[in-house]
Parts: sequence; C-alpha cells; structure tokens
Amino acid sequence: MDKQRVMELVKEEIVRFIRLQFTDLFGTIKNVEIPVSQLPKALDNKMMFDGSSIEGFVRIEESDMYLCPDLETFVIFPWTSEKGKVARLICDIAHPDGTPFEGDPRSNLKRVLKEMEELGFTHFNLGPEPEFFLFKLDANGNPTLELNDSGGYFDLAPTDLGENCRRDIVLELEEMGFEVEASHHEVAPGQHEIDFKYQSALKACDDIQTFKLVVKTIARKHGLLATFMPKPLFGINGSGMHCNLSLFKGEENAFYDPKGAMEMSDTARHFLAGILKHAPSFTAITNPTVNSYKRLVPGYEAPCYVAWSGRNRSPLIRIPASRGLSTRVEVRSVDPSANPYLAMAVLLSAGLDGVKNQLEAPEPIDQNIYDMSRKERNENGIIDLPSTLAHALELLKEDEIIINGLGSHLFEHFVESKEIEWDMFRTQIHPWEREQYLTQY
Repeated sequence: MDKQRVMELVKEEIVRFIRLQFTDLFGTIKNVEIPVSQLPKALDNKMMFDGSSIEGFVRIEESDMYLCPDLETFVIFPWTSEKGKVARLICDIAHPDGTPFEGDPRSNLKRVLKEMEELGFTHFNLGPEPEFFLFKLDANGNPTLELNDSGGYFDLAPTDLGENCRRDIVLELEEMGFEVEASHHEVAPGQHEIDFKYQSALKACDDIQTFKLVVKTIARKHGLLATFMPKPLFGINGSGMHCNLSLFKGEENAFYDPKGAMEMSDTARHFLAGILKHAPSFTAITNPTVNSYKRLVPGYEAPCYVAWSGRNRSPLIRIPASRGLSTRVEVRSVDPSANPYLAMAVLLSAGLDGVKNQLEAPEPIDQNIYDMSRKERNENGIIDLPSTLAHALELLKEDEIIINGLGSHLFEHFVESKEIEWDMFRTQIHPWEREQYLTQY
C-alpha cells in the first residue's frame, strides 16, 4: 500500500470522509475526521492536532502534535452511508520535528519491537481472545443491566439470543479483512467471544482496536450495548482477553523444539520465566481498572496465581496443545479494558528479560490451584497476583524492566492518572456499604 494506491481506492470506492485514528493512554480510540479533499495533506503527515486535549499526552505549552498515517491500516468501513463511504487510517503521533512522540502507545510498542529485533527475532505474534457482554438498551437507548440472553458456554439459539448480532459482527469483520477463527457464546449469560487469527503484534493491536469499534457499532444496530468492562456483574464470570504469544525468526517459530520437553524450546521457557517474574508488576497495565480486580478472584476461571501449566487452566500461563508454528504461551490474566499497545509492550519486555538473562521457569503446576491451601501454594512457590489496582501500581513502580518497556512519559502519566482513579474509588461510598452498615450501626 502506498499513497497512490490509497488515492486510487478512495476514488474507486467513492470514499467521502477519512477518519485519522489513534489511541490514547487508556486505550480509547480517538479520531479526526477529514473530507477526502484533505487526504493528500494527511498522507504527507501534515495534519496537526492539539495534544494537550488528549489524556496523558502533553502540556498546553507544547501541544502541537502531528498525525502520521500508517498506509497499511487503510480500510473502508462496511456500514457507512449511501451518500459516500468512510475510510480510516491508523496514525502514529509525531512531534513537529517529525520524531515519534514518546507518549504515543503505538509508537512505544514499535520501540520495544526494535529491541526484540536486536536480539535476532523477526516477529512477535499475538493471537487475542477478547470477550464481551451484550446488555439490552431501554426505550431511550440507554444501557440497562438486563443481559440479552441466559445462555452458557457454546450454547446456540434460542438460548443464545446474541447469535445473530455475533454473526453480523463476524461478517463485518471479514469484510474488513479479518480472518475470524471462531465465534461462540461464553460461560456467563450474555457473554461472547470472537477469536481472530494471530498476527504480528502491531497489526494484532490495531485489529483489537478495530474489533472493539465494530462490536460496539453492530451491537447498537441490534438494540444492544456491547461492553468490554472486565466484570460488569457480580456472581458470574468476567471478561478476559487471553493473549497467545510467540516469537519467530523468519518462518520458524522460536518457541518450538521437537526435541525439547513438551516440544518447547529453551527460548520459550526463558520467555515464560520472564513473564512469570514480572507478572505482579505488569498487572497494572494488563488489568488497568479498579473493576479489573473484581475479575481476578478464585472461582470464575480467571487466574489469580503466578504459575504455569501445559493443560491446567487455573494458572496465569497455559501452553496450548498445538505445536510447530502454533507453539505459543497463553497469558490468561489480561482483560479487554487494557490498552493493547501498552499490554504488548510490557509482556514483550518481560519475556525478553527472561530470554536475555536465560531465566529458568519453575516446574509446571498441573493441579487445580483454586483447590490448594495457602500453605500448599507457598510450598510450590506460587505467589498471588495483586488484588487491587492500588497494590498493582505499587508493584509497577518497583520494576525497572516494565518501566523501561513503557518509557518514562507513559509510565509517569499512567501512574498519575490511575492513582487518581483509585483515590476516587477509595473515597466513594458504594451501595454495598449502605446495605451492610446503614442500619447496623
């Protein structure tokens, strides 16, 4: 894809508007929409915006930022108007002198990927498994807490009333170039999962952001609210975004060794050990909201403990059965509220630390950790993930590897914003407190 080809497609498809998209500190998609007459200016990286108005970007006295479109991300939205189509380009953020903005999550991931390439690897691949809930809207279009169905894992219509919405989402994704591998009802009522084929990490993160936009847009057309909130309701499973990770050298999967134990290479074991070592401190990034920690509790299939296994689904890391090109490490703690660019930057930084320092992975834990006593967990060297956002932030601040994976700008702004978020939650009076204490005391 080059500038000429983008201009040809715009003309052929009668595109009238272009959305220049980027992602802020918290993973929220932002965009500037321009008429197609301004596209040549955008393709020359001359579209400017006020960075001081975006969360976690810059101060007002240094606010001029430039949008630099990645031409490989050009796509036309299938659902746009008959009066003219709308296309999008995902952008990196640059300073006026053209240097990458250190507070841009996408550019930061590119920086960490270059560090990976210096170690001899060519690709860091990600296969995400994002889950979401569908809630009904009321007559005014406002969200309710009424789920759209009472289905369970792998159920189908009439129990799975989200089937038509999910199918429409898949059709839209495929029209936009996604290779969808599976779509199904998840364990909780109203909960769904759509999996798409692994890609290089940068492309996969772009796809996650596009996926969220498509899911929310199509759900609205069905009179539903789609939410990626990790735990919207008490007493049922929360939504995760399991991340299947692998390193490649050219066409070869660096995690596969047919002669290794479990057919895993030393590289895979070192990478896995790095993830385990840094898991408590990167959790603030992979599980970035107060609500994220309502999901990371025993009994709802979400990992709470730092361990790994080949089959067992209770630890933080699982090694799925597929081998060869599909050999991968599945990190199960990540939730879909995470900024994918930041999450991949810290996961890669953690894994590469294991590779560079040849860290040794502990023995796999093949029994149900939820059934272990604390004494048994201690005897097996199993530690807990942080139980609150406040605890996670303290652990993040102690880990130089993860801080370097974020860069100082993103780290400082993230911690500052999230400490404010925690303090707002901590000082708020919640309905549970009134139910428990108002009449008792």
